[in-house]
Amino acid sequence: MNYIEVSFSIKVLDSAEINAEMVREILVAELGVLEFESFINTKEGLEAYCQEDVFDEASLRGLYLLKSPDFEIRLDVKTIEQQNWNAEWEKNFKPIEVEGRCVVRAPFHDKKPVDYDIVIEPKMSFGTGHHETTHQMIAQLLDTDVRGKRVLDMGCGTGILAILACMKGASSITAIDIDDWAYQNTLENVRNNQCSQVIVKKGGAELLKNHEYDLILANINRNILLNDMESYANSMRSGSIIVFSGFYTSDIHSMDQKARSMGMRLLRQSERNSWVALVYQMV
Repeated sequence: MNYIEVSFSIKVLDSAEINAEMVREILVAELGVLEFESFINTKEGLEAYCQEDVFDEASLRGLYLLKSPDFEIRLDVKTIEQQNWNAEWEKNFKPIEVEGRCVVRAPFHDKKPVDYDIVIEPKMSFGTGHHETTHQMIAQLLDTDVRGKRVLDMGCGTGILAILACMKGASSITAIDIDDWAYQNTLENVRNNQCSQVIVKKGGAELLKNHEYDLILANINRNILLNDMESYANSMRSGSIIVFSGFYTSDIHSMDQKARSMGMRLLRQSERNSWVALVYQMV
């Protein structure tokens, strides 16, 4: 499947009562409505990605934010073909090290002496593109006892979180992603990390019906999380934990309102470069 990459260059005028970071957060919120699913902060502004089959260029160029007199936003649109991701991933991906305890790396990176060494093949960008959210999800998982527990990695991407849960002693792990490329990549990474107890499935929240988990890890994006939160809640029991990430600080209120309406209480949260992770427990 091809992806669309839109690069935004943001220039805020001196007279504006808003800064570039605020513009970036508003832009991410608007793009989320247009089904953009991945975002990378850049020195110039922002890079955003969505699947080619849902890309609506007319709606993109019609965004109100692009017409504001307080700042200038230039954009460049290009198609990223699937066969190009290997080279791009290898060129841009750097090992992720979290708390000196876990490293996520590719085979061409040197191994480090850590508790959890996860090796993934460079086959898919979006499983590791959110450095801030991936880092926070790993950190939360490192601080969570999963021994003997049933774990779900929802929107698994490259399967990093499922693999880490396996290494930490979870009794069963299910990894789900709607994208075929992510599904195939997770299968490969699970196999290469000797995590045979991880069950990988292709699909969405409909696969959660009649299943119950002690821990759910959902690093996706705000719109999907809000839309599927009822399905997550129905797969939890009293005491179950869910970790959300993939959204900005500006999304905390809507996420918190929805989670509380589902009977969850906030345990803790973290923030990294305006990206957020929220941890809830089912009451």
